[in-house]
Amino acid sequence: MADRRLQVFHTVARLLSFTKAAESLHMTQPAVTFQVRQLEEYFNTRLFDRTHNRISLTEAGERVYEYADRIFTLYGEMENAVRELTGEVSGVLLIGASTTVAEYMLPALLGEFKARYPEVGIRLQVANTDGIVSMVENNVIDLGVVEAPVANKNLVVETCRLDPMVLIVPPGHELARTEGVPTDRLLDFPYVCREEGSGTREVIADSLVEAGLDPCNLNVVMELGSPEAVKGAVEAGMGVSIISRSTIAKELALGTLVAVDLTPPIVRPFSFVHQKQKFRLRAIEKLLDFARDYCKDHPGWGG
Repeated sequence: MADRRLQVFHTVARLLSFTKAAESLHMTQPAVTFQVRQLEEYFNTRLFDRTHNRISLTEAGERVYEYADRIFTLYGEMENAVRELTGEVSGVLLIGASTTVAEYMLPALLGEFKARYPEVGIRLQVANTDGIVSMVENNVIDLGVVEAPVANKNLVVETCRLDPMVLIVPPGHELARTEGVPTDRLLDFPYVCREEGSGTREVIADSLVEAGLDPCNLNVVMELGSPEAVKGAVEAGMGVSIISRSTIAKELALGTLVAVDLTPPIVRPFSFVHQKQKFRLRAIEKLLDFARDYCKDHPGWGG
């Protein structure tokens, strides 16, 4: 409904990147560049300065961005007001989730939400916690669901549930029959960990520090980018690891892994993260309300 050139310009100006804008808008970078140039030709002035592979807004660009921001805020408020009158819940929601949440928890929640609101389209992006928080900060996604504390105080963070972590070892490992393994025992064995930026890795490191241990003293033999890869490495006898209990139901049933409780226990939050906006699409409000109720009704969600 709003001018496409202005929409594209607004996204580029907000992200200060043609590449990120293209990803956010699901367009090619040449198409984004073309739309911005069309707007520059319309105003007969440059809106961006391009130097050393970086872009910045010109004075005219700053002025256009201010008005565009107000235009799209009003547009969203108008859309919400009309849909509130008609009772319609529709639109496309851009959701981002860290790997564990996306693979093991969100499918059930989003499946029930989609059944209740079939007119709502959902696009899910998967990244580690740092990546999801960055997407929320840059308005690339409407809502993030992450598995570690969020430091940015300018974002709204709502904890939906707490997730217990367990030590996983292969059957026959000397710790397999142990109850309550002290965290300092982790230093005695080869350790398989998640990649930098992972919420799982961050929570474990913080827990070790709280226990008076230096995470750098872990005997890390592999760094892997997903829970599935970590589980496979432990099953293959490459080392031990700490992982969410909600991710290992199949392996426990098959007997390919053994879960051992830790002393003291390690628990992390699963949280919704979003911007402090004056308005949100009605569909996002409905999803947040639905998710809050879902967490209350399913205390073992994902487990």
